[in-house]
Amino acid sequence: MNESQPVVRMPQTLWLVRHGESTANVARHKAEAENLLTIDFTEREADVPLSNYGVEQSIKVGKYFLNETEKPTVVFCSPFARTSETARLIVENAELKEAKIFYDERIRERELGIFDRLTSRGVLEKYPEEYAKRRHTGKFYYRPTGGESWADVALRIRSFWRDLREEFSGERVLITTHEAVIHIFRYVLERMTEAEILEIDGTFDIANCEVTTYHLSGDVFARQNDNLFK
Repeated sequence: MNESQPVVRMPQTLWLVRHGESTANVARHKAEAENLLTIDFTEREADVPLSNYGVEQSIKVGKYFLNETEKPTVVFCSPFARTSETARLIVENAELKEAKIFYDERIRERELGIFDRLTSRGVLEKYPEEYAKRRHTGKFYYRPTGGESWADVALRIRSFWRDLREEFSGERVLITTHEAVIHIFRYVLERMTEAEILEIDGTFDIANCEVTTYHLSGDVFARQNDNLFK
C-alpha cells in the first residue's frame, strides 16, 4: 500500500517589494557622498516617509501589477511608514480592491542599535572596537548593542514564513518590506548558507521598489528579479 504524499502548504506566488525611496535613503546617500559621520533625518526609524520620487516609484509598481494577468490576492507589509505607504500606493494603483493589507512587525527593518543614523565612517570613528568586532564576527552574526544581527532577523522571518504557509496556502502574496529583510527571505526560502547570502549581499543591491518574484513549483520556488527603474 502506497503512503499518500504529504500536502505541501505554500503560497502560489510570492512577490517581495522593497519600499520606495525614503527621505532617509536620500539623507544617507548625501551623508556618504560628503563623507559625514551621521545621517541627518529627524523622524524615528518607523516614521520615515517616502520621498517624492519614492511615491512615484510605488505608483509605477502598482501600475505594473495593474497590467499583469497574475495579481496579488493578499498583501503584507512592514508597519513602518515607508513600507505601509508603498503598499497602499501599490494596492490603489493596481486596483486590488479585494486585497486586504496585513501589517506584521516580524518583517520590519533590521534594528541597528548604537549604529543607527551613522555612516560607515561614523561607525568607525565613534565605535572603533565595535567596528573591528563586526569585521571579525561578520555581519550575519554580529549584533550591535541595542540592535539585531542578520541571524536575529532570520528567526523572525522563519516564524512569519511558517505562519504565512499555514494560513495563506495557495494565495498570491505581495510583501512590501526592506532590503536586508528581502536578503534574509532569500536565505530562508532558498536554504542558503551564511557565506552564500553574504556573497550576494556584497555584490547585489536591491533597488527601491525592485520586485523579487517566487513562483511555486512543487515545494521549490523559482525566483526572478525585476528592477522597473533601470
